[in-house]
Amino acid sequence: MEPIFLLSLIAVYFSLLILIAHFTGKNASNETFFKANKKSPWYIVAFGMVGASLSGVTFISIPGWVQSSQFSYMQIVFGYMFGYLVIAYVLIPIYYNMQVTSIYEFLKHRFGPTSHKTGAFFFFVSRVLGSAFRLFLVASVLQYFIFDAWNVPFEITVVLSILLIWIYTFKGGIKTIVWTDTLQTTFMLFSLFATIYIILNKLNWSVSDVFASEEFKQYSQIIFTDDFSDKKHFLKSFFGGMFIAIGMTGLDQDMMQKNLTCKNTKEAQWNVMTLGFVLILVNFVFLVLGALLFIYAEKFGIATPVIDGSIKTDLLFPEIALKGDLGIYIGIFFILGLIAAAYSSADSALTALTTSFCVDFLDIENREKSKQIGIRKKTHIAISIVLILVIIFFRYVLKENVISNVLQVASYTYGPLLGLFAFGIFTKIPVKDSLVWAVAILSVIITYFLNNYSTQFLNGYVFGYELLIVNGLITFIGLLIIRAPKKEINESVLNQ
Repeated sequence: MEPIFLLSLIAVYFSLLILIAHFTGKNASNETFFKANKKSPWYIVAFGMVGASLSGVTFISIPGWVQSSQFSYMQIVFGYMFGYLVIAYVLIPIYYNMQVTSIYEFLKHRFGPTSHKTGAFFFFVSRVLGSAFRLFLVASVLQYFIFDAWNVPFEITVVLSILLIWIYTFKGGIKTIVWTDTLQTTFMLFSLFATIYIILNKLNWSVSDVFASEEFKQYSQIIFTDDFSDKKHFLKSFFGGMFIAIGMTGLDQDMMQKNLTCKNTKEAQWNVMTLGFVLILVNFVFLVLGALLFIYAEKFGIATPVIDGSIKTDLLFPEIALKGDLGIYIGIFFILGLIAAAYSSADSALTALTTSFCVDFLDIENREKSKQIGIRKKTHIAISIVLILVIIFFRYVLKENVISNVLQVASYTYGPLLGLFAFGIFTKIPVKDSLVWAVAILSVIITYFLNNYSTQFLNGYVFGYELLIVNGLITFIGLLIIRAPKKEINESVLNQ
């Protein structure tokens, strides 16, 4: 497929997003940008969040992960569902009761200003790195299959990608994203099922043939319980997935900002639970696609791309879709699905980072009304530049599968948030607010050393995704250590 055709397809797609932004961004205020005026239909939010939750990483990296990990990712997804229960019935009532714009305002009311900024800082780092990982993957695909043909530097590809996101989010913010995410989720799911249909036709298989084949069985093991030291062990993956969902959704301004645009608590809860059930099905289908890609590659002698001496299983899907002999339509479906999945995650991240920085660090709501919109717009541009720089940095340091990197970083950066919120919600113990930042930083350092030296000090034990739980627990214990003399706590903060 010619690069100019792919680029034209992307241009048409972004024209649709900009058209939606035109209508949703009319007469937009900061209230619109941050909260969508709290008028979003919950079912629209839930459907759009499917695309935002999956992202371009899921679209490419999870199918590429099947070769080394089979269907073990489903153990994590099952854990997600229980995490969403906690989000729906513990966290959402608190956020709505407090009427927050940024969820880290909870920490300010519960502990104090230092805790507030510590929580916001860890979100900022988490989301910048997570979004950069996702956008790096998409930019790499665009570079490899489009811009390399024209000798366009990777740096220019990244700048163009972020610029497009900025263009359609700078006015309407979260209101625009609620509706663009709906379009993007539709494209992503259509692309997923259409791609599977095309590959099955090429293999002359029916759906039942897939599950009965010996080739598929080589990749389809879901439950791993043999070796507790293995990262893929069921208990590690399940509980890791549960707390990853709590951290990366319930304690993440990006994901919760969409929930907070719903009209009330009950609709926000319906949104979260619907999302949880849909993600189980969709992630399973992505893994089926991954197995089909490797089966197809083996049957037709397609090699996994190698870049700088490293085998990139993340690029097998685009290699087959864009350079294989499956026809032009699979290439079209792939590009539409990829950009839909990637940008539905990235655009909301840019908006959430802007919101958090404005509310949590710049205290925008207490600034002069005449200056608030200007502050928000300048912050929006600054965050875009930060994302560009981090993505370019990743170009030179990333070696592993991207989904693995995303979840590993989450274990470090969301752990302090997990510990802070758990301590704030489930205890009434006051702490020395001025020391909270030190506890959070120390928790990350201890977790890092535990992870890197566990085989030496823990009799060969290897941490998996339960590392996030350990990190949160260390933060929780640290807060106990810095408890303050008894003082009155605002009980309304904890009322649900």
